[in-house]
Amino acid sequence: MGIEVDPDWKPVAFKEWQLVGEALTRGEQSVILRKGGISEGKAGFQWLHDRFFLFPSLFHEQAAQVKPDPEGAERRVTAPDVPEGCVPFSVFAETLGTGRLTDWEEVRRLDPYHIWREEIVRERFEWGEEPGIAWAVVRAFELPEPWVLEDRKSFGGCRSWFGLPADEGGPWRDLLARAREVEPTVGWPEWLLAETPRLQT
Repeated sequence: MGIEVDPDWKPVAFKEWQLVGEALTRGEQSVILRKGGISEGKAGFQWLHDRFFLFPSLFHEQAAQVKPDPEGAERRVTAPDVPEGCVPFSVFAETLGTGRLTDWEEVRRLDPYHIWREEIVRERFEWGEEPGIAWAVVRAFELPEPWVLEDRKSFGGCRSWFGLPADEGGPWRDLLARAREVEPTVGWPEWLLAETPRLQT
């Protein structure tokens, strides 16, 4: 239970839909998919870190772009229970493997491991000059309570990655040490992990 990070590790965040973060903590998802865009630079999206907090993106249209929950109900985006102007970091993830797929049939094989609707994944896959999508198989952890930080301009924009202020918001290392490791009910795509070495950063 819990996770320890090196004393010199600087916390970073990966921007992802709130509903995806919730699915990770419920064991309903174990793969993250990302295409990236103009803001990622000439190299495009890269898995720059193997450990990161999830920044919960709250736009409400995401509910229509994901599958129903296991009971068949529509997933709902709810406002976090934190002071206005603050961001809660409740989910931490470790990559077990990362890579890029350019074969749509291989991307379709990942459908059981995430909550996005197929048409949304296909749109991401086809976007840009070259078809393809980046993937990460992750192990998720749920903090016992959120690490709450004030929102700021550096959290904005369409970037996937950004650093977090290690000296604000209280003892985040203690929260990680007490975090609950999630056992994904959907499992992991072992066939993909067997073909790809783990990211080291």
